[in-house]
This record gives sequence, structure tokens and C-alpha cells, in this order.
Amino acid sequence: MDSRGSNPAALVDTAGLHHLVDVLIERGYRVVGPTLRDSAIVLAELGSADDLPRGWGVDVAPGRYRIRRRADQAAFGHCTGAQSWKQFLHPPRQLLWSAGRDGTAVSAPEEPPARYAFLGVRGCDMAAIATLDRVLGGSAYPNTAYAQRRRRIFVVGVNCTEPGGLCFCASMGTGPSVGPGYDLVLSELCEGDSATYVAYSGSPEGAEVLAAVPHREATVAEIDTAHAHVEAAADQMGRSMPEADLRSLLGRSRESPQWEEVASRCLTCGNCTMVCPTCFCTSTEDVSDVRGDHAERWQTWASCFEMDFSYLHGGSVRQSGASRYRQWLTHKLGTWHDQFGMSGCVGCGRCIAWCPTGIDITEEMNKMARANGDA
Repeated sequence: MDSRGSNPAALVDTAGLHHLVDVLIERGYRVVGPTLRDSAIVLAELGSADDLPRGWGVDVAPGRYRIRRRADQAAFGHCTGAQSWKQFLHPPRQLLWSAGRDGTAVSAPEEPPARYAFLGVRGCDMAAIATLDRVLGGSAYPNTAYAQRRRRIFVVGVNCTEPGGLCFCASMGTGPSVGPGYDLVLSELCEGDSATYVAYSGSPEGAEVLAAVPHREATVAEIDTAHAHVEAAADQMGRSMPEADLRSLLGRSRESPQWEEVASRCLTCGNCTMVCPTCFCTSTEDVSDVRGDHAERWQTWASCFEMDFSYLHGGSVRQSGASRYRQWLTHKLGTWHDQFGMSGCVGCGRCIAWCPTGIDITEEMNKMARANGDA
């Protein structure tokens, strides 16, 4: 995937990046981006570009996440954290309606969704947003709340130049460069304490915002350097999926003893589904006050690792850990193709980093490929 856009490239310096955040705030956006908090890089609303985690990187391994000091002042020199942009487009908890006992107070949320500007969207996460667009916003019966939020989002992507030890987006075709859907995309170039950004616009509004930010035309050498860094990142991935047809491989492995072996380590905690940027399943819960005068119905994220997820006619269909892990993996990498014409995995590596027992989805798929003679 080429990291260069079709529009002329601009070069933005660090002051220009600060100005970009200010311009987005002036245009009424709540700018959300990476920031350092509680020994982790998290997504939160930014007051200015000063809130970016400049000079901080991340070390990840199965079941492990640690921040570290970098030798430069890169603002985006870190891999993905536990959070994804899904939480802003498809919130973990949403009020569907509320009602009073007298029946006159039935209501649904009517306030318009916030106008967010996402700053620092990686290739894997841009692909995840595109996946949610197809799943929740592109069907014959779209999720109207999702569609309303999505229309109000301004996306500033960042091409990845330093993947983490668990990244495998290159083998999933989703990175390290940012695919279509962005309004602006940046490639960060660091030299000592200074950083510059090769920028492209991807929409009319993106071009307007870029025009309002101090910049100059990028030179051919700067464009080639930025492109080379992104190309090199594709060869530095810490993980990779097997080159086999994963959908077919999983179909042939339905009765594999590997499912029981994984289940012996899996806690069925659902962490992998909670941090996954494309998992979209929900459930509903009804709550009322102590007097019973007011009731509410809420939509909440759900996980296929929950015992009640497959509850049907008095019992759960998938009672074992092995069957629930198999359901998650075969849907994510296999039957998702049947439903949506694409894979449900974008290669971000979050499920590996945030699994308490360090189960590695790429390792399991490579084991399966070897067992079937596909590796």
C-alpha cells in the first residue's frame, strides 16, 4: 500500500502541527488523539498539541505493555494501545430510551453527536473504521446512531514508521500506510529534537484545513524519505499471519485438538473482543430506580466469550471455552468474509498484548497452518 496521496504534498513543522490542532478546535471539533496518562498512551481529548506523547514509545509483547523514553521527540512514535477509535463511533454504553411510570416521559437521546477530529489514526485503525462503516453503516438497515456519528468525524491519519512487536498489519493488507477514508494524512520525520510532517489531504475539508496551517511544498527528497520509512516499516513487523487462505484453513480445522489446547490457557475473559477495533456485538440491559418510577434501556458491548452470549431456549449453545474461542476466531478470520466480504482482523495486535495469558492469534493460526500442511 503506497503511503503517498494523489494531491500535492505539504511539509508541516512542529509549530504547524500545533496550529493544526488549534484550527480543528476553532472549527468546532473536539480533537481526540494519543496522550500519556497513568503509564500508558491512551486516546483522550487534547487541549493542544502539547498533550501529545512527544518523546514516548511503547514496548509490547504477549500479555505485556510498557511505555519507554525515545531518543527523539516523535509525537507518533508508538504503536497502538488498548483503546481504539471504536469507542467514539460505537460507544461501549448507549442509552436507547427512558420512561416514567405515567408513560408520558418516554424518550430517546436527541442531542446531536459530538464533532470529533481523530488525530493519529494508523493504517490498521483506518481499516478498522472502514470495517465498522461496512458492518454498521453500510447495510440495508444501517445503525443510524453510528451513521450520524461517522458523518461528523474528521480523520487525521498517521502513516506508521515504527511498528510494535505485535503488529502484523502488513500481512493483513491494512498497513503500515493509511488507506482511503482520511481527511488528512501525515508521515512523521524525526531528526534529533525536531520533527516535520509530510502531509496530504484526502477530502475537500481536509484541503481547507491544510490550507489554514502554515506549510510549504514538500521536496521530492522529503517525500521519498517519508515513503521509504513507511516501506521499511512493512518489513519490521513483529508478527505475521500465514499466507494460506485463512477462511478455508479454519473450515478444515473445525475439529482440531488445538482448540482444546488454547482453551486450557484461555480465561474466556473477553479482553480480546473488548480491545478489538472491529468487534461490534452488543446486548441490552434494563434498569430502574429503587421506587420503580423510572426505567431505562441501555445498549452495551457484548462478547462471544460470555456464557450468555449464545443463550437460546434455556441454555447456552457454546458452553466450553474451546467452542467460544473457536467461534471468535472463525468468525473474525473466516465467516466474516461470508457476511461482509472481508476479514474482521486488521492486524493491530491488541488482542495479543491485552490477553492476560498471552495467547497469540498469529501463533495459533501458524500452528494450524503447519498442522494442515499450509505452511
